[in-house]
Amino acid sequence: MNKYYFTSESVTEGHPDKLCDYISDTILDECLKQDPNSRVAVETFAFKNIITVAGQLTTTAKIDIEKLARQAVKEIGYDNEETDMDYRTCKINIEINKQSPDIAMGVDTGGAGDQGIMFGYACNETEEYMPYAIWLAHKLAKKLTEVRKNKEINYLRPDGKTQVTVEYEDDKPKRIEAIVISNQHNADVDIEELRKDIYNKVIMQVVDKNMIDENTKIYINPTGRFVIGGPLGDTGLTRKKNNYWYLWWIQ
Repeated sequence: MNKYYFTSESVTEGHPDKLCDYISDTILDECLKQDPNSRVAVETFAFKNIITVAGQLTTTAKIDIEKLARQAVKEIGYDNEETDMDYRTCKINIEINKQSPDIAMGVDTGGAGDQGIMFGYACNETEEYMPYAIWLAHKLAKKLTEVRKNKEINYLRPDGKTQVTVEYEDDKPKRIEAIVISNQHNADVDIEELRKDIYNKVIMQVVDKNMIDENTKIYINPTGRFVIGGPLGDTGLTRKKNNYWYLWWIQ
């Protein structure tokens, strides 16, 4: 019997790195909407109540980068600079120039402006053809955002993270070994109430109960407090938050 554990994590849309991704994506989308030939290499950095947008941009699109950035922060739900960030008061630095002519002359003739290596795989563990652990971690993160925005758990804040460990037997998911969820919250929330709400309104609404047993470990906000979050608690940067997959074998 071949037995091992596979661990994956995901983050909510309010995680500092995902916030930066969303701001850059919003700028890209608006450029492409107006000019399909736009060349956009825009990075975003977030720290405390400050956002810096920098990079190269060649487009005929007429865009207001500051307005787009503030709108993105608002959509995610950041409105309190005392605990994370406020879309109304955050300082936004913009450092944008056109694509280097040395790079452009290669792109103009049909070449590429950069290169990269991507890898991944599809599998039949889920309908989305994703490995079970990352699929479930994503679903939990999405549910956290859903119950926050629809006010079902009205004291949650935007920042959050999920982690799922799955036990495999003969290369097939057998059971869930552990679930870890940490979500930012208002200061006046009782930790036991939070744990109960996330367990009942998030975990039990998403997880297949047949994959949980008496040995499954569930940790919800294990440190006991997560009030300071977003870019106030941790800096954010575009393209930094990928899917982390950890694997270890049991003989």
